[in-house]
Amino acid sequence: MDNDITYYAKKRHATKTYDPSKRIPDETIEKIKELLRFSPSSTNAQPWHFILASTTEGKERIAKSTERLYPFNRNAIINASHVVVFASRLAIEDDFLNRVLEQEDKDGRFDGDKDTFKPQMHAARSMFVNLHKQDFKDVQHWMDKQVYLNIGQFLLGVATLGIDATPMEGIDIKALDDEFGLREKGFSSLVVVPLGYHDPETDFNAALPKSRLPYEEILTEV
Repeated sequence: MDNDITYYAKKRHATKTYDPSKRIPDETIEKIKELLRFSPSSTNAQPWHFILASTTEGKERIAKSTERLYPFNRNAIINASHVVVFASRLAIEDDFLNRVLEQEDKDGRFDGDKDTFKPQMHAARSMFVNLHKQDFKDVQHWMDKQVYLNIGQFLLGVATLGIDATPMEGIDIKALDDEFGLREKGFSSLVVVPLGYHDPETDFNAALPKSRLPYEEILTEV
């Protein structure tokens, strides 16, 4: 019998050290890429971009973001099989919203009554974007939150594939953005996630029991 999703939620951990001799198979990487692409986001806005490093050179470029303030994170990036950079859009303008809309049309989201549903979708998404731009004045934070939705799903998803992961905010964002020209492309990095297989000899966190607050403190049932 397959393990249910709670098994993986309780089994996964923030990996501290990776076995550099182990590589994630190519067919698993394709599934990992699908996890990135098929994450939920508010109004399906998808305000993100990813960098996937699989080579020593690529991982070294990402590891530059640890040199000044976070040298303790370097080894996990270098020894991991692959590393993903999660980046958020810096702006969400009409041309991008129209690209999202046209992709939805291409994928058949409006089949049946395109003349009604397509403009309704565009109007609804634009309304929420404009609320965050004009009224709440937090559109950058709103887009960042969509990327974090992706990260949460991603961490659980890779665990079901038998892949270890380490979410890292301990990076020099400006250095990482400069290295890959992200800001010129309209994005800024948020989180780096090394992926691979932990080293059972040195990854102390793998053997530690999970610790979470009890239900009576975190849950109200009505």
